[in-house]
Amino acid sequence: MKHVPGLFITGTDTGVGKTHVGGLIARHLAARGHKVGVYKPAASGCSREGGVLVSDDAVTLWEAAGRPGDLEHVCPQRFAAPLAPHLAAVVEGRRLDAELLRKGIEYWRPRSDIILVEGAGGLMSPMGEHEYVADLAAAFGFPLLIVVRNVLGCVNHALQTLIAATAFGEGLTVAGLVMNHPAPPSQEDASLPWNYRELAARCKAPLLAEVRWGDHAIDAAVDWFGLAR
Repeated sequence: MKHVPGLFITGTDTGVGKTHVGGLIARHLAARGHKVGVYKPAASGCSREGGVLVSDDAVTLWEAAGRPGDLEHVCPQRFAAPLAPHLAAVVEGRRLDAELLRKGIEYWRPRSDIILVEGAGGLMSPMGEHEYVADLAAAFGFPLLIVVRNVLGCVNHALQTLIAATAFGEGLTVAGLVMNHPAPPSQEDASLPWNYRELAARCKAPLLAEVRWGDHAIDAAVDWFGLAR
């Protein structure tokens, strides 16, 4: 089996901007000549277009990577209900295929120099009755890239995610963190100017970059390909 490096993109919560950050990294890598595979094992809250469920996150990642392979294989399990994937499946009278969650990535190995995997929600978000996003991260073996939303409380959320990564199983490797601004800055949140420096001072894992509201590129000084190795 071809060995392909990768990054597993997770977040401190849902709605922190994992897809946006992942898309920026995919575009950065593709612009430098890398064949980028993108994989989202399952997605819920999908829209229906022409009778077909479409994951906006999968489309964003696929287009950012230069439309490699077949869009269907970016996210092979899609559900409409805005719930954890296994619960969305129950609501729709379906079943989340635990085996496919893992095997779906095999489509990308022979087609890619690097694979970016985006989890659903946070590291400890359920992906079945007895599984979590962290189980998939452990199965793929890629270093974690943790996306942190710049908002009051994010230092606590980031540190808790790092603790969970360290404590899960035999421990998950963390490549680093990216601070993201998924919404326009709020004058009511006095923590915004402080959160980046607080994270940098308190996290053992490196704070790699900051994506501000409206940014269309990510820090070019970060060796994203090297981090995946």
